[in-house]
Amino acid sequence: MDEPVEAVAGVLARQLDVRLAVAESCTGGLISHLLTNVPGSSDYFLGSVISYANQAKIHLLDVKPETLAIYGAVSRETVLEMARGVRQLLSADIGISVSGIAGPGGGTIDKPVGTTWIGLSAVGLDRAWHFQFAGGRLEIKQQAAGMALNLVVDYLQQGILDQSMPVQDG
Repeated sequence: MDEPVEAVAGVLARQLDVRLAVAESCTGGLISHLLTNVPGSSDYFLGSVISYANQAKIHLLDVKPETLAIYGAVSRETVLEMARGVRQLLSADIGISVSGIAGPGGGTIDKPVGTTWIGLSAVGLDRAWHFQFAGGRLEIKQQAAGMALNLVVDYLQQGILDQSMPVQDG
């Protein structure tokens, strides 16, 4: 049986001696829940901020009000600021962030239900990915949390292969 992605993330974080922090919006703490299901996760997981409301994004994660006004909460720009903000707030090596529309309401033509952005911030790297997940609210949250952890694993695996760790922004 394969290890769950959160356990793989933990093994890699320990090997590289990196500390993780998470900023969650649409996942509502699910990523943190998965990470803390792994025994010994306090070795590498510092904590999280559930910034569901824009006010929390602004006050806790230093997301600029202008960013939210221009691009919205579910955007590349916002998740990058969230990832940087949580990394700085908790003095982590890696900040991961998620913002999306889990539904069933809240979607628009430009940003339908399932639209999700995931950000990752590390020294010398800020990167964001866009996804369009399908299903009900819980399924979208689970897909977003799983993808965020997969992106952390991908990043950490690149660090094992290349100790300089920076990846091209995309």
